[in-house]
Amino acid sequence: MKTEHFPSDIQPFITPKPGGDLGYDCLNCQARFKPDRLYYTCPKCGGLLMLTDSQFPRLKEQPGSFWRRLFDHRLMANDPAIRGVFTFHEFIAPLIPLEDVIYLGEGHTPVVAAPEVLAKEVGAEFYVKLDGLNPSASFKDRGMAAALSYLKYLTRIQGLTQVIAVCASTGDTSAAAALYSASLGGPVKSAVLLPQGRVTPQQLSQPLGAGATVFELPGVFDDCMRVVEYLSEQYQVTLLNSKNPWRVLGQESYAYEVAQQFDYEVENLVLIVPVGNAGNITAILNGLLKFYKAGIIESLPKIIAVQSERANPVFLYYREEPQARKYVPVTVKPSVAQAAMIGDPVSFPRLAALVAQYEKATHKPSFFAVEVTEKAIMEGTLAANRRGLPVCTQGGEGLAGLKAALALGLIGPKEKAVIDSTAHALKFMDFQNAYFNGGLAAEYGIETRAELVNKPKTLDIPGPLPDGRTKLSLTDQKLFVKTAAQKIAQSLGLKATA
Repeated sequence: MKTEHFPSDIQPFITPKPGGDLGYDCLNCQARFKPDRLYYTCPKCGGLLMLTDSQFPRLKEQPGSFWRRLFDHRLMANDPAIRGVFTFHEFIAPLIPLEDVIYLGEGHTPVVAAPEVLAKEVGAEFYVKLDGLNPSASFKDRGMAAALSYLKYLTRIQGLTQVIAVCASTGDTSAAAALYSASLGGPVKSAVLLPQGRVTPQQLSQPLGAGATVFELPGVFDDCMRVVEYLSEQYQVTLLNSKNPWRVLGQESYAYEVAQQFDYEVENLVLIVPVGNAGNITAILNGLLKFYKAGIIESLPKIIAVQSERANPVFLYYREEPQARKYVPVTVKPSVAQAAMIGDPVSFPRLAALVAQYEKATHKPSFFAVEVTEKAIMEGTLAANRRGLPVCTQGGEGLAGLKAALALGLIGPKEKAVIDSTAHALKFMDFQNAYFNGGLAAEYGIETRAELVNKPKTLDIPGPLPDGRTKLSLTDQKLFVKTAAQKIAQSLGLKATA
């Protein structure tokens, strides 16, 4: 849709202009730094940083109804720069000119209602946001779109000739980082560090296909993250993990989209989010707070963080009463929710700070953490897939979290849950196949239920048989077709037509 066809009062705002006053704020010492370079931690005290807009109050000059109309109309615009996460440019990263925005098709993933049969089995109406429909097949693209757009901007204004972008990953981050870095080309090269044997073949193929240099290290994600942090402190590299605050800005788009997809009426919503490295849930909290402060939404939804019992430091922290809480990293055990298998989430300080702000704004408990078993995660994944919702194992973790929250009475009868399925189901299909074939490693501690196993059936058909190389005679072909059809009909209990 062309700009001149939009309502006259919002025409001047459809294409956003750079503005605001973004800066890095240290959560520890409260120092503030200009965004003219890439910081990961505070140069003064080493604390974790968040990007904030000191001119945010200017956004309140327009009523919430204006912003709602503007964002809805931008979805009809033909400008690629505002088709993705930068639909919400003023709230994401207003510093970045549209000429530097990278758009590869990310954002605006669908929210799908659970089929009635599945909702009845679970005991509640719920939805799944299929974030695996992003370009690299995971939610990580949201953050990379913002981080690499900023890097493109920085490279242009500073005339940089060589940029090495690095990240540690359980698979999805590496795929997104490599893809978006490859789209820039030129001076930007990517390198990713993966825990050896802890990434699915599908995920490993993605950064390799995008031309990244891939290093497989012993240990788990937390070990890879320590190496990447050392690299970022001792060498000139660009860190693309969620320690990079630009990543968190891009991932706020998830919250904005959910609000938009429910017509900005979020009072009775419950957002269920796997924790992982805590960057995504941090971004969702911050995004909702921004929309609430600007009057775009009139209330704040309930947030439920989900962790496997094998990687559960956030659950353990929030299980305690506020005065007794002490954050302690955990040593993870293997989990089928591989992308969430993180024992020391980098963004935990951000999460804790934002939960405090969130509950202050709601004046009541509105953030909860639950833990689930590996068995519940796997069975949640299978249950969703069998009822028409293809989810990854993190989506299965979310479904298990929904069931746990219902059992604890955290979700009321009038509330509707939205589960974040963070990646495409095909990325983690090896776990399902292993479950069906009895090959799921004992280290996961999952006992297979026979009624959930599904395998292909073979038929005992006498020859001659087609082999894909030689052509059967017409008589043999007819005999094969008839015999195969009869055996299939017998297996399915079909009745012959009259």
